[in-house]
Amino acid sequence: MSNLNIIFETEDFLILNKPGGVMVHPTKYEKENTLVQSILEHYPFIANVGQAGRPGIVHRLDKDVSGLLVVAKNNYFYNYLISEFKKERVKKKYIGLVYGRPLEKKGIIDVPIGWTKKGKIVAGYTNLKLSKPAKTKYKTLKEYQDFTLLEIIPLSGRTHQIRAHLSYIKIPIVGDKDYKFKNQPILLNRLFLHCIYLGFYQPNGKFLKFKCPLPSDLQNFLNALK
Repeated sequence: MSNLNIIFETEDFLILNKPGGVMVHPTKYEKENTLVQSILEHYPFIANVGQAGRPGIVHRLDKDVSGLLVVAKNNYFYNYLISEFKKERVKKKYIGLVYGRPLEKKGIIDVPIGWTKKGKIVAGYTNLKLSKPAKTKYKTLKEYQDFTLLEIIPLSGRTHQIRAHLSYIKIPIVGDKDYKFKNQPILLNRLFLHCIYLGFYQPNGKFLKFKCPLPSDLQNFLNALK
């Protein structure tokens, strides 16, 4: 990919709307057509910001997740945002469609997340390798015949947190091949998970917030449901 969907820009950062199906940065399994490549095509100087291989990247979205992403344009703001994420002062909201119904229409999933011996990230086992506390808040937005639309707010920042937590309470995300149960159809070629809101404080104390609607593929899928 080469086009960037830029929502907002300053001399310090970019706010991007990442499409589903695009890796944020290269990995040993996928090195081409990443968001980082597109960023560097438009902003070559960002190559010197942050870590090698993931320049300017202070957080990530899984390949099959879409939505808002902030990218630092200089090392000062990169280090500032890294610190804000570690302090859990950056606010994010997601829209997700899950199989079935949660037992409660809203709640907080407060269970640790860690790695199994086979390398999968799962929730609910305190004896796992690198197991860490994690919290995810959710509330029901709309119920369909076989699915539920949720607003999801991660209160911590663990890898695969939303996906692992929702699978733990038996309502995995539609399209999630790794966390769904065997009897659940795939239905989508990506996850129905979209970061719809992103907010953070600037160094001067001003709080900035950004929103972006569901992309057309997810909205069309919703429109076809009963």
